[in-house]
Amino acid sequence: MTDFHSRFIDFAVQHQVIRFGEFKTKAGRLSPYFFNAGLFNTGASLRALSEFYADAILDAGLPFDFLFGPAYKGIPLVAAIAMALAGRGRDTPFCYNRKEVKDHGEGGALVGAAPVGRALIVDDVISAGTSIRESVALLKAAGAIPVGVMTALDRKERGATALSATQEVSARFGIPVFSIASLDHLMAYLERDPARADDLQRMSAYRAQYGEFNKPADSVS
Repeated sequence: MTDFHSRFIDFAVQHQVIRFGEFKTKAGRLSPYFFNAGLFNTGASLRALSEFYADAILDAGLPFDFLFGPAYKGIPLVAAIAMALAGRGRDTPFCYNRKEVKDHGEGGALVGAAPVGRALIVDDVISAGTSIRESVALLKAAGAIPVGVMTALDRKERGATALSATQEVSARFGIPVFSIASLDHLMAYLERDPARADDLQRMSAYRAQYGEFNKPADSVS
């Protein structure tokens, strides 16, 4: 676990963005933890979050020309991340979409920099992958090339198929999916703290039942 992975998990737990207990997911599963990126809701916490994204983006080493944030959660994220990257000497264009296409003024579905070249899509998490599918379609329609996705946390959890949501996105669109941290990093955090032994045991059991397979399929229909 690299330094920013560890610091991000610590930060998220401290801000109760990651909580441990028993939480019912949309799929009806009883998860031993819950991740709510909406709780990064102050200027200081959003600034810190954007720095973690910048760490992960630079660490990934993926060439891209601009950032794209899907509405709504992706809008403040993409703006904050662009500022964090600018603070590191990389002035990065960004844009985002409207939920409803504007038919007056400048019009269109996209706001911000012109979507030219390679796009890195930024989101908080991938659940069903709906926002990513919509983002890819929007970007391709605008003539841009989606080259990857960056999220905050990869739950590495199987969906309706044998693949996790991130594996499905990667297989369907042929693009890599990166994250600031993953379930593996969260479990490493629990392993460091003997007082978290019960949480670790519940997490291990949950991963054994619902965790992703190591080798994703070649494609997803």
